[in-house]
Amino acid sequence: MGELSDHVVYLLSRAAAEQGGVISGDNPAKYNPSNPIRLWIIQLVLIVGLTQLLALFLSRIRQPRVIAEVIGGVILGPSVMGHIPGFTSNIFPTDSIVVLAATANIGLILFLFLVALEIDTRLLKRNIVASATVSIAGLAIPLALGAALGVGIYREFISESVNFGYFLLFVAVAIGITAFPVLCRILTELKLLDTEVGLVTLSAGIGNDVVGWILLALAVALVNASTGLAALYVLLVCAGYTVILLYPGRWAFHWLCRRTGSLEQGSPTPFMMTITLLVVFISAFFTDIIGVHAIFGGFLAGLLIPHENGFAISFVEKLEDLVTIIFLPIYFTLSGLRTNLGLLDTGVVWGYIVLICLVAFTSKFVACGVAAHFNGYNWRESGAIGSLMSCKGLVELIVLNIGLQANILTPQAFSMFVVHALILTFMTTPLVLLFYPAKYRIHHRGDRALGADEHGKAARPASDDESKTKFAIVLDKIEAIPAVMSLSHLLHSRPSVVPTTNKELEAFSATPPSTPITIEALRLMELTNRTSAVLRSQEAEMLIHNDPVVSIYRTFGQLNNFNVSANLSVVNASEFPQAIADHVASTKSHMLIVPWARGAASALEDEIAEQQVGARNPFDGIFQKTAVQDQTGSVVYSEFIRNVFAKAPTDIALFVDRGLTTSTGITAQHIFLPFIGGPDDRLALTFLVELCERSLVTATVVRIFTTEVGSFDLDKKIDDVPLPPPIHTTMAAADTNYGQQTTQTRITSNTADNILWERYAQHANSRITFKTESTPTPLHRITDLVKTEVATTSSQLDKTLVVFIGRSRRLAVESLSGELQSLLGGLGLAYSTSVSKTLGDVGAALVATNVKASLLVLQAALSSSN
Repeated sequence: MGELSDHVVYLLSRAAAEQGGVISGDNPAKYNPSNPIRLWIIQLVLIVGLTQLLALFLSRIRQPRVIAEVIGGVILGPSVMGHIPGFTSNIFPTDSIVVLAATANIGLILFLFLVALEIDTRLLKRNIVASATVSIAGLAIPLALGAALGVGIYREFISESVNFGYFLLFVAVAIGITAFPVLCRILTELKLLDTEVGLVTLSAGIGNDVVGWILLALAVALVNASTGLAALYVLLVCAGYTVILLYPGRWAFHWLCRRTGSLEQGSPTPFMMTITLLVVFISAFFTDIIGVHAIFGGFLAGLLIPHENGFAISFVEKLEDLVTIIFLPIYFTLSGLRTNLGLLDTGVVWGYIVLICLVAFTSKFVACGVAAHFNGYNWRESGAIGSLMSCKGLVELIVLNIGLQANILTPQAFSMFVVHALILTFMTTPLVLLFYPAKYRIHHRGDRALGADEHGKAARPASDDESKTKFAIVLDKIEAIPAVMSLSHLLHSRPSVVPTTNKELEAFSATPPSTPITIEALRLMELTNRTSAVLRSQEAEMLIHNDPVVSIYRTFGQLNNFNVSANLSVVNASEFPQAIADHVASTKSHMLIVPWARGAASALEDEIAEQQVGARNPFDGIFQKTAVQDQTGSVVYSEFIRNVFAKAPTDIALFVDRGLTTSTGITAQHIFLPFIGGPDDRLALTFLVELCERSLVTATVVRIFTTEVGSFDLDKKIDDVPLPPPIHTTMAAADTNYGQQTTQTRITSNTADNILWERYAQHANSRITFKTESTPTPLHRITDLVKTEVATTSSQLDKTLVVFIGRSRRLAVESLSGELQSLLGGLGLAYSTSVSKTLGDVGAALVATNVKASLLVLQAALSSSN
């Protein structure tokens, strides 16, 4: 009885310990087959954490994420951490690898599904001859040289039990295949997706990838089949399944998408998500049981997904984060765990590694580069294409893992090929930058090609005697739509409201008809390393027809009788200013208009701002006037605006919409311009007169003279010293500055101001009122004048006020920063150079004093400022 009691007590205490977990002394790192989740989570945290840390470093040198994932696996494997006593046996015990591998294979199936979604066969139609030539050359020669290389590797490292022919086929595929997913990421990172090189490489990569997968499926089928006849049956069944899936299966899937409304709304319904995921895993199950790897089933299922109306993009967005953040690092870490660099311990081994790298790179680089050169590409473009096509990465590692699981490769040969894949992937980005730097690139913008020599070329601004009829407008967020609509109403050549009184009818009849305005809208989307962003870039021409922001604005243009042309640019956020400058240059727009969009501002934020200060102010967070602070968002967006001001090759206007449209609608608009002088103020005056001449817009222009040097004029200097460059770069963003003006530049600017003022003051139409005032404190007087105009305009419910101001950050008569700082101090507000650098001193004073009017901040083109 004593022995039995001891057993009962032991079992009960063990059960209690298991129920109590770590509180009862349980070890969570100990692998328990009945509850493997604990150790799996520990492994996941280690893998993802190390991968993210390495990716953070490697991204700084523009390397793809797969390198971080494989290196992380090598560090956690026997090559590095495995030397720590007890690490492998406790953290990665052999029994736990089964669970880790099952998770990784699920992720791999989903990843291959996403890879297939990236393959858009419509790309093959572009540059079909060049793409086909590069693809065929990039397969035929590497396959042949890879097979020849396989002879030596087989004799030196592979057991005779492995079929010689199968091994040669496998090595040929490993050498000849191009990693299409990593290729897309590298093109994204290097901003090559919209270049000639990017288009040809993507098209060639599609053909290369598809043929490579077919050859890999053949190799796996041959290895898994017991006899040649069985292998033939496997291939026939696989071919028949592919045909059924891609023809009647695709038709049925598309019909179901339309039936459920998923295709129409551009997003899969929960029912379609369920059906699609079931198809993916059932397809993977089928290809696995017939003797072909399960990943081929996932890949084939991805070819069913339609690309119309952004459906594929929406599908990718629902899956990509889970796959790329969790599943893929696990899979490629397993590759690293299987890589033992300790096996690479002889000169012969490293000699073969060098030989593998040379054959793999040279065969691809020379074959694809020469093929591209014969299709009319110069040596730089050909070198870039050859370098990109030699990329290995994800697909290569998948191939190697399949070879190791099928016992085609030994652990030593597997480690050799992993090292070669890492080296070639690492080399790709530096080589492309060496052959094809940014200044030699040829970009595409819709149907227009923009050469590298045209980047930054100034668009032709309209002269003083020529009407501005073509405007480029930036649409980067849906929040910008109200501002764009308000401004478009102002730009429109004729009033949209029929005149009712005799006086209005006379004015309307006297208004001469003018050329209708044309809007060249640029829709900006951020390009990231996500698959969905890459797909957006590839399908930009199609998405522009379905984008809700563009559709809304196009409809607005049709209703108001002006033409709207739209382009969509998917680029990195840091490249937005350059994309805008390229768009202006390619469309030859007379003026660029950028609406202020707060982006992250919420309805609650606006409501609080209106309760506290009366109207929405995009700089409230900087001035610390609201309970909800938006300082970061305002500063970041203002830095973007400053970059646009610095790079725009034509006249530019920033429209700060204060959201003050009345509920009764807009029937008339009034413009107020405080004219101090300088090229930006002259542009504002010219543009104001032009608007008033072709519509029923009314305006008041007040010329402000500074009567004496006051205590506020801290920055005014009159020295005969050379002017500094008009643009300099700060830590935050490019900026323009006043400079120390010479007497000659002041006289020249004042003369131009006087000539323009006399010209318009004497001959402008009756809807413009011209006044002059003198004051020692111009900013204070301007804010008082604007508030008076606001009070007058607000009493008329059918009229809104827009204040035109020159940015005056370049070649201005004087800087008013001293008075601005004093004005802000008197209001108890924090002084921020970010606001004045974005809007100029006058604009900063108006938003600081919270005038209830929208602002149009104008800057003359750099080439025309004088």
